[in-house]
Amino acid sequence: MLRRELPCEESAGRVIRLAAGRIAPGVDEGPLQAFQAWHERMQPLCWWQEEPVALSLETQPGKDWLEGRAWLARLPESWYPLVSTALQVAAWLDNHRFCGRCGAPTTRLDAEFAMHCDQCGHRNYPRISPCIITLVTHGESLLLARSPRFPPGRYSTLAGFIEPGEAAEEAVRREIFEEVGLSVGRVSYFKSQAWPFPHSLMLGFFAEAASRRIRIDGIEIADAAWFSPRHLPQLPPLYSISRALIETHLREVGTRG
Repeated sequence: MLRRELPCEESAGRVIRLAAGRIAPGVDEGPLQAFQAWHERMQPLCWWQEEPVALSLETQPGKDWLEGRAWLARLPESWYPLVSTALQVAAWLDNHRFCGRCGAPTTRLDAEFAMHCDQCGHRNYPRISPCIITLVTHGESLLLARSPRFPPGRYSTLAGFIEPGEAAEEAVRREIFEEVGLSVGRVSYFKSQAWPFPHSLMLGFFAEAASRRIRIDGIEIADAAWFSPRHLPQLPPLYSISRALIETHLREVGTRG
């Protein structure tokens, strides 16, 4: 449904209005505005259902504009690539108005996602930060943890950024040991997901714990525990790769249809 070729030759199409991480409601209870002429400040974004789409980055959100997470929770899964792309490109445009090398104002290029500095020639592309996200298991049990930032009662899988020079599998073992003090045996890749809060690429893994003894770091992790598939806490939202990891494990151990 989404084609990533930039519609840079188009002068009209659909529009996503976005400000401060919030997206304006459009037509048909979705985030797309009606077909309209584009002005020069709009960023050509993609093709959606063979219609050109541009991003309008605005200064202040309206009172009825919804946060990106709220849109992802209410829309069908097929909309995830469009909303994710809009959020990540908007964050990049907002954060790279000046050159990171010399500090001069940058100019947006329409033919590609790029901000160009006319003063020193430096060109900046959207930042993507690779992260690992891992469901640790021991038999059928799941290790789930709480960040201090989570809503009350919610538990999720372990996650963290990949360090410079580090392989993803190394990051899995390091993050698990740092956050809950566990060593793991087999580590297996699951799948990836763009995570536009603000610019992460989540690489999903399963990891088998060598023991059940937990030592919580007390900084990034407020609480962690082993859970039976039949007695689970509040889980992360359905659109997240964390939830996909959990649901996949539950199906494999026969507790979900």
